[in-house]
Amino acid sequence: MSMISPADYIRSHIRTVPDWPAPGVQFRDITPLLSNPRVFRVLIDQFVHRYFDARPSAIAGLDARGFIIGSVLAYELGLGFVPIRKKGKLPFTTVEESYELEYGSATVEMHIDAVKPGDRVVLIDDLIATGGTMMAGAKLLQRLGAEVIEGACIVDLPELGGSAKLRAAGLSLYTLLEFEGH
Repeated sequence: MSMISPADYIRSHIRTVPDWPAPGVQFRDITPLLSNPRVFRVLIDQFVHRYFDARPSAIAGLDARGFIIGSVLAYELGLGFVPIRKKGKLPFTTVEESYELEYGSATVEMHIDAVKPGDRVVLIDDLIATGGTMMAGAKLLQRLGAEVIEGACIVDLPELGGSAKLRAAGLSLYTLLEFEGH
């Protein structure tokens, strides 16, 4: 019996949807891996093992798929979860950060009391494309005095340049797998 690596097992459950949301885009859909309890556990365990000894203060997740992974990871590590949301979704006083998209811009925000100075935070999302969302999330956390110990994702799309841009900005990154072609 041959053993498949956890990354390859996870990769085999990510669906590629061609030409979505626009022609020429190969969308990497994580919903099949989320719907399979065994694959979802393998996925979460990869992150739990990565951060168990690092002892972060909190897990921050980016709207919206980062909420799925991040909240379960926070639960498994016995930590709090910090949602970083799209603008206008949080009810309390927030700080915000805007970033550029291919066509226009977007803004994310979080509550001003979500982290405190000195907190060590892992920032998580499903994938890195251009890196804009993760960079904005990291800036928000840092603005409130937290240390972003690492940005973590399931998938890196290196051809889009986001991971290189994030690393060049000084953010340590951990991704489980890469997909070529966007």
